[in-house]
Amino acid sequence: MTPELNYAAAFMAGILGSGHCIGMCGSLVSAFFMSVNKDGNSRSVLPYVAYHGARVGVYTLVGALAALLGLALTSTGIIGKTQGILQIVAGVVVILIGLEVLGVSRLRFAVSFLPARLVRSGFSAAMKRGPVVGSMMGGTLNGFMPCALTLAIAVKATTAGSALEGALLMAAFGAGTLPSMMFVSVLFGRMGAKFRGGLMKGAALIVIVMGVATVYQGVRYTMVMKDLANW
Repeated sequence: MTPELNYAAAFMAGILGSGHCIGMCGSLVSAFFMSVNKDGNSRSVLPYVAYHGARVGVYTLVGALAALLGLALTSTGIIGKTQGILQIVAGVVVILIGLEVLGVSRLRFAVSFLPARLVRSGFSAAMKRGPVVGSMMGGTLNGFMPCALTLAIAVKATTAGSALEGALLMAAFGAGTLPSMMFVSVLFGRMGAKFRGGLMKGAALIVIVMGVATVYQGVRYTMVMKDLANW
């Protein structure tokens, strides 16, 4: 897949994964903004921009770091072989995460970058720091919460050609989650659990396709490098 197609696929995974965002983060986000807006800040868009800007910013940073990690792994003197292996391994992991989301696999990949206790205490502290600063803190913490889809795109980002591509990949995913997260208490909160589950399966299928494409690219790259070595 070209970088552009990867960005589009990541964006669609974010859109379709919105139902999962509602189920996992909806009550948390709603409670957070109910607390933030209790002093009459509900008419201001700044807290929402700060919250979701920080959240997507975390995704973007993770994407850049994941890409840098992948590039570091491929700069060991056997670049071609390592890059192919990295793509194959990353693709397999992405596929397995997609299967987990579909409910086919019993493996669990929902990894949190921060302890749950720290996240809870951080949200409590954020609510006391004012509408804008507190919202930035809350959005940052939200970005580090465990999510299988986020992890899948982050793993995919390890195969990006540059830190910028990795950052843009995760930013595209984050942008896809914005509609549901921005209107979680008004519009998307009316989604039924069954409908949300259907959307999540669609997101999982897109993730699996991305994983298969990554494996294919890795195998193809490895074969090309092997042929060049024997030439």
